[in-house]
Amino acid sequence: MKPILLPSALLLLTACGGADGPAPAALSPLHFTDATAGSGLVMTVTNGEDPPTYLLEVKGTGIALIDYDQDGDPDVFVPNGATVADPDRGPGCRLFENLGGLRFRDVTAAAGLEFNRWGYGVAQGDVDNDGWPDLFVTCYGENALLRNTGAGGFIEVTQAAGLGGRAWSTGASFGDIDADGDLDLYVVNYCELDARQPSPQSRFLGAPVFAGPMGLPKVDDILYENDGEGRFRDVSEAAGIRMRPAAWGLGAVIIDLDGDRIQDIYVGNDSMASYLYRGLGGGKFEEIGILSGVAFNEEGAGQATMGIAVGDVDDNGRPDLFTTNFMYDTNTLHVNQGSGFFEDRTMAYGLHLDSRPFLSWATGFFDFDHDADEDLVFFNGHIYPRATCAENGWDHDQVPVLYERDGAQFRRLAAASAGAWLAEPHNDRTAAFGDLDGDGDVDIVVGERNGPVRLLRNDRDGGDWLVVRLRDQRPGHDRFGTGAKLVLRTAAGAQRRWIASGLSFLAASEPIAHFALPPGAGPASLEVVWSDGRRQKVEGVALRQALVVTRN
Repeated sequence: MKPILLPSALLLLTACGGADGPAPAALSPLHFTDATAGSGLVMTVTNGEDPPTYLLEVKGTGIALIDYDQDGDPDVFVPNGATVADPDRGPGCRLFENLGGLRFRDVTAAAGLEFNRWGYGVAQGDVDNDGWPDLFVTCYGENALLRNTGAGGFIEVTQAAGLGGRAWSTGASFGDIDADGDLDLYVVNYCELDARQPSPQSRFLGAPVFAGPMGLPKVDDILYENDGEGRFRDVSEAAGIRMRPAAWGLGAVIIDLDGDRIQDIYVGNDSMASYLYRGLGGGKFEEIGILSGVAFNEEGAGQATMGIAVGDVDDNGRPDLFTTNFMYDTNTLHVNQGSGFFEDRTMAYGLHLDSRPFLSWATGFFDFDHDADEDLVFFNGHIYPRATCAENGWDHDQVPVLYERDGAQFRRLAAASAGAWLAEPHNDRTAAFGDLDGDGDVDIVVGERNGPVRLLRNDRDGGDWLVVRLRDQRPGHDRFGTGAKLVLRTAAGAQRRWIASGLSFLAASEPIAHFALPPGAGPASLEVVWSDGRRQKVEGVALRQALVVTRN
């Protein structure tokens, strides 16, 4: 399905090994099918060896859904990893072109992609404002900026762009921190670890395991400012990012959390407090994680924050934060109370017990079943070797968890009602979300540590929906609306979505806003709040279409 281009004037507690989860329920309209077979998405991800002996080997590698050829549907990029034996040279990345109908072909060689370093996270954005989305890959070693040539290929421009240097980087987020129209970049760094040295050892609940992150030196994150032509400079100190000590960072998202039309930065850290940098304007920030309530859970504990999802669970128009965490802890829902304050409402929304047995990673809020509220999914898998897990009664491979939103609660769905994939344990890490087959619902591509990439097709067929893509054609500006807030209003009420970089875990989802409405909701109007705060309204929006809104 190709988008319809409008001129600017028209303008989501059972044991983690419980394969069937909760008791069987009636067949749900929220249903996915594993459609990997026959799709052409044939790839086994590499991330260290088995059994893993280093922390370096267990985080997985990311996935990006990027419309690299600008034909209206998302293609699939996987950066891939490496092994400790040769950490600077792995089997190499893969790029799969979307042919339509959930069919893909490998175009890695044709695109000139030769990236084979140990990749972790991936972010997409138009860094040089030429209308073609580029890729940034975080690595153990030197990170990589892959510029889209616009002629079906990519070239690496890391050094020329000022993004060189060696570290162990994990998450990354593009966003316009200084409201000058171009994409700046926040890079999350984890810890110092030398793969050439024997892995330090530790203990977890009495079991001998490899060490980390506690006991390993922390590394400062880096905030880069874009000069407007795709060249970056480190502004971490001047921007206020170094006002807090270095952390074991895993993910970050640039988004306006307090509604002041200035982008903020949320950073999920491992085994310690998370950070929230409130935007002050002009590219300046102050860290308010503890004051805001997002640094800790309701028990006052720092968590091992992996995945990040953004949604509006209480329909108050403000973005709430859901984060995934380590086993025997809960995943956490921080509800946005306004004025920069959040409250841990994990238990109130029924999200506490189901997450405790799992070690959770990628996550996302999306209206998978088209009932006008956002559902929630997260993917799971242990980090320690199978033998260690078996000896201690932990599940190494774990099933995904899918929740349907039911008013002010989330209700976990069973495989019997929502698809056999919920009963299939994997050692999952990453997931990216998008409308891969152009039918108006949100599908999922999942990446498993040292396992195959999987395609989960959303089987929802029907209802009223709207997929929105943004375009800013002004010279010197990000073309795809990163950081924007979108509000869809009908007689049934208002829904909000945010187009943000850095969500899920190490992943880049398709940069769209997806809405669904009950039948007969009537005519719709759309408001776009661009990342610089400018508002734009589109009246008389027809549903059941892919809509492109161009900035006027």
